[in-house]
Amino acid sequence: MRKRIFILVVAVVFTLALAACSGKSADDDAQAAIVDADVVIAKNTISETAQFIPVEVDGTLLEIIAVTAPDGTIRTAFNTCQVCYDSGRGYYKQDGDVLVCQNCGNRFKMSQVEVESGGCNPVPLWDEWTTETEDTITIPLTLLQEAKEIFGNWKTEY
Repeated sequence: MRKRIFILVVAVVFTLALAACSGKSADDDAQAAIVDADVVIAKNTISETAQFIPVEVDGTLLEIIAVTAPDGTIRTAFNTCQVCYDSGRGYYKQDGDVLVCQNCGNRFKMSQVEVESGGCNPVPLWDEWTTETEDTITIPLTLLQEAKEIFGNWKTEY
């Protein structure tokens, strides 16, 4: 189990380093997707610039947002809107210091990520659903499998 976590942490850090060097974001590189596994995010890779971490679970593409809020806390959420998720455009992109829903245009402050629930905002990944250590945040595969339903029409156009 420790070896698996170590390998995932190394893979995420390596992917982010490659993306930084190439000028791409991690979500621009399909090879960066974590497939059918727990997601382990190294805390030292998270900043005020939102990371969009692609994950593939049983053939469904999901994405996790990881960002440091203005108060210094690390926040995580699924990159899909609680209201607009089934529209195909219910996902967020960063614009300055806010996230913007690509369906309805709602602007969402980084300080609201993982704090607010309901309405048009990213689906929070509450602390009780994840495992946090001094160095990492782990999102279990079982939670990712449960979330597949809200990513069924994700990033599609109608």
